[in-house]
Amino acid sequence: MDLTVILGPMKGGKSLEMISLLSPLQHTGIPHRIYQSARHGRDTAVTSRSGGSLETVKVHTLAGAADGDVEVIGVDEIHMFTVGDIAELGVAVRRGVKVVVAGIDLDHRGQLFAPVRALFELAPEKVVYRRAVCDVCRSLDATHTQVLESGKPFIRELAPSTALPDDGTYSYEARCRRCVVLP
Repeated sequence: MDLTVILGPMKGGKSLEMISLLSPLQHTGIPHRIYQSARHGRDTAVTSRSGGSLETVKVHTLAGAADGDVEVIGVDEIHMFTVGDIAELGVAVRRGVKVVVAGIDLDHRGQLFAPVRALFELAPEKVVYRRAVCDVCRSLDATHTQVLESGKPFIRELAPSTALPDDGTYSYEARCRRCVVLP
């Protein structure tokens, strides 16, 4: 099994890590596909704040993602997919497809997103956890993504594992355990 999982809060360098792992594929003949959730409206590629990017295909589901002769699959914003989509990736990994995924690990309540939990159940070969600079106290140990609604912490209780859209409705900050405000 070759499954690499890159997790952490917003602004932690997950995209940069994914770009560094997958960008060499564009110079090879290795068949690959890189996907991103259609719910992610901020950009049209895996884009790092440091300037790198990878072209992606926007999809609502990962059903059929490994069809054909694909040898490598990349998935950005994995927390925006479903547990069923993770099962599709599990099939791909068991078939010998190399899978690299990146996304936020904790929801607005500070709990693992269900798709992330399902990834751990696939027993990844490698897990990379990235921290960020806290947008409040500037410490180097931000582990949470604070959802802001009209500039204030989002503390309404939603269904477990609800991934909010990244379409401008909400804003997001990296926060450490001391500065995050949870419901």
